[in-house]
Order: sequence, then C-alpha cells, then structure tokens
Amino acid sequence: MPFVLYLLGLAVFAQATSEFMLSGLGPDIAQDLGVSIPTAGWLTSAFALGMIVGAPAIAVLGARWPRRRTLLVTLTVFLAVHVVGALTASFVVLLITRILAALANAGFLAVALATATSLVRADAKGRATSVLLGGTTLACIVGVPAGALLGSSFGWRSAFWAVAIISLPALIAILRSVPARGTGPTSIGRFRVGRRLGVLLLLGALVNGATFCSFTYLAPVVTEVTRLGVGWVPLMLALFGLGSFAGVTVAGRYADRGNHLLVLVAGGILLLGWCAFALTAAHVVPTVVLAFLQGGLSFAVGSTLIAYALYAGVESPVLTGGLATAALNVGAAAGPVLGGLAIGAAGFRGPLWVSAALVGTALCVAAGSVRLVHREGPG
Repeated sequence: MPFVLYLLGLAVFAQATSEFMLSGLGPDIAQDLGVSIPTAGWLTSAFALGMIVGAPAIAVLGARWPRRRTLLVTLTVFLAVHVVGALTASFVVLLITRILAALANAGFLAVALATATSLVRADAKGRATSVLLGGTTLACIVGVPAGALLGSSFGWRSAFWAVAIISLPALIAILRSVPARGTGPTSIGRFRVGRRLGVLLLLGALVNGATFCSFTYLAPVVTEVTRLGVGWVPLMLALFGLGSFAGVTVAGRYADRGNHLLVLVAGGILLLGWCAFALTAAHVVPTVVLAFLQGGLSFAVGSTLIAYALYAGVESPVLTGGLATAALNVGAAAGPVLGGLAIGAAGFRGPLWVSAALVGTALCVAAGSVRLVHREGPG
C-alpha cells in the first residue's frame, strides 16, 4: 500500500477521535461554558447531522475540483475550527465549529475513499478502504481514551488542540504526495444510484447501526448486567476496539476477492454473536470474548460492504464515497437512538437485541438481493 494512504488514515484517526471524544468531555465543557449537560449534548448531535448532510453535499460541490485541492481545503477547515473551538468561550461558537468540522470531516472522508482506491490497483480497493477505516478503529482504541485523559488532566481544550496537531502531518503529506490532478473519473452528470449500490449502502447503514447501538451502551452492559466494576469499562471498550481493528484489517483482503458468500456467512455469525451476547451478558467470560469478537465481525462486515459499494460506484468514486460516508453515519446516529429506546423497554440488554435485529434485517435484505449480488462481481 502507498505510504500516503497511511497518512490519510492518520487524518481519519484525528477526525474519528474528534467525533467520539465528546462523550467523555461533555460535563467539563458544560461547566466551563455555563450550559447544561443535555445542552452540551447538542455538540454530538450537530456533528452527526453535519456528517450525514456533508458527505454527499461536499462530494457534489467538489466533484470538479482536483482531489488534492478538496482534501487540502476540507482538512484545513477541520484543523482551523478545532483551533477556534479550543480558544472560544462561547458555546454557540463551539457549536458552529462542530457543524463545520463535521462538514469538513464528511467531505474529506468521501474524497479520501475515492483517492485511496485510485492510488492502488483496480483489484485492491478493499485493502485501501481498510487502511482508512482502520483510522476509525484506532480512534476507538487510542484516540478517545487519550482525549479523555487529556481532558481530565489539562482541560477539555487540550483535546481539541491535540486533534489539530495530529491533523497537521496529514495535511503536509497530502500537499506533497497526492497528485495535483484528479486520479480517476469525478463526473456526476450521468451517475445514478443503481439497485446494487443502493442495496450495499442500505446494508452498510444497518450493520453500522447495529455496531454503534451496542458500542454506545457497552459500559452500562458491563456494569449493570455483567456486574463488573467501572474499572472494567475501559478494558471492554479497548477489547471491542482491538477486535474492530483486527476485523477491518483482515476484511480488506477478502473484500478484494469478491466472495459475497463469505460476507453472508460472516453476517450470519455476527447475528448469532449479538444474540449470544444478549443471552450471556450476565457472565464475565462470554462478555469478554464477545466484546472482542463482535467488534471484529462488525467492522469486518461493515468495511467489506463499503468496499463493495466503491467497486459498484466506480463510475463516480467521489460521490460514491460521499454516499458511503453518509450511510455509515446514518447508522451511527440511528443505532444509539434505537438502543436508548430499547433500554427503556427491555433494560440494558435491549441494545444487544436491537443490534441482532438490525443485522437480521440486513441479512434479509441481502438474501432478497442475492441474485443481483451473484450476477455482478465486485469490479
């Protein structure tokens, strides 16, 4: 893999850290800026909304720009608004910076996916995708805990400064290593979301919704259902993150083989895993094992579906990257909402059952489209 892909992955790591780190910084931000904790939660909602809207919008607006220019502009905006966020004393200004950061993040990831797949062989899109999405999994393992540690030690603003600093090497690398001209078709004039691409995006949203439904509420599952102390929570989150990194790394190679049956089998095991997790969450050993296993399977299946979408949307890779980014974030936003509703109805095992239901729905959709999937290869 070209080294520049790993530097693009570094930028994705910084952006994913920014997206997730507010879960540990909200109370400090609320106290410092004089707002309630629920009001501080708007920062997370604003980021999620900006990601969903921003990915296809920035992809369309920047479709005629050289990809390097789009990457430089979006990453520069992302870096700059974190500097502003670290300096501001106004909650409104901070909220605006989160929206702008999300728009820049979404646009960057959409174009980065297209750029990454254009810098490798035509049959290596899955591996290129796994490098970028690996940045997201590393954010779960390293970035978010580090952000929380910085926030508790030096204040929440230090986490914003850290994200800006981490983004700088990637910015320099893009300037030096990404070709100045476009590296593939960017026209959207004749692009349409065909049935196959639409199905793949829907499947990606469902699987990612299942992933974040349970990941968001893994802490109360550990403390309230498994009855472990709060000291176990970082360990369990790290296990899930390590599994995610392993899953997305391995899946990159298999995605390029176009073995759709293997994805269906992995999806079936993922479904059984969520059911087993819900049934055995009161026991320590199954909880430890399944936290790692479900993280691995979730990101393996999800990243493979996104790689297939990029193969299917080769006619306009930038817009396909935007739609894929939006689909992932629709799932990431909807999953925790559904999980929260399930907690109210069925207790803390509820999100695990919702994850099972979402994956089961994805398998039903995939089974209904199996003829289409087998008729058309990944390329």
